[in-house]
Amino acid sequence: MNNKFVIAVYVENKFGVLTRVTSMFTRRGFNIDALTVGETEHPEYSRITISMSGDGYAREQMINQLRKIHSVKKVEYLDENSLTRELLLIKIKNELKNRQEVLSAIQIFGSKIVDYSVNAICVEITGEPSKINAFIDVLKPYGIIEMCRTGIVALERGEGSILGK
Repeated sequence: MNNKFVIAVYVENKFGVLTRVTSMFTRRGFNIDALTVGETEHPEYSRITISMSGDGYAREQMINQLRKIHSVKKVEYLDENSLTRELLLIKIKNELKNRQEVLSAIQIFGSKIVDYSVNAICVEITGEPSKINAFIDVLKPYGIIEMCRTGIVALERGEGSILGK
């Protein structure tokens, strides 16, 4: 069975660390669905959130291989109870005949207009990947000009942290 899963990786915030992490996936023939990286509450560390598909064996392989990389300080599998969010910027055609439907969709999904011109509307939305996918599906008939997704960021629920385990 092929399932999506999310791995959080706490790494040293140094030149070349991301390359070492991603090349490990390449060498083993695994594909990354989404990858996000950002500085943490400690500037000397970054957090990499990796979303990928595979079975339980693939997940355990990746976690074990990541733990072997010197610059990796902590690796954690984030289960389905974790908080996951994604950001989407999407530019839609601004046509008079569809304008009200597009504006209604923007309001219903809790997104916001970040740029408006005579010919295009640029919208920002955050949420779970399923919400982002649904929003894209609703807007497709109105003419998507361009879009950009961040990929998943995720945290465990509750007071614990990746370093607190």
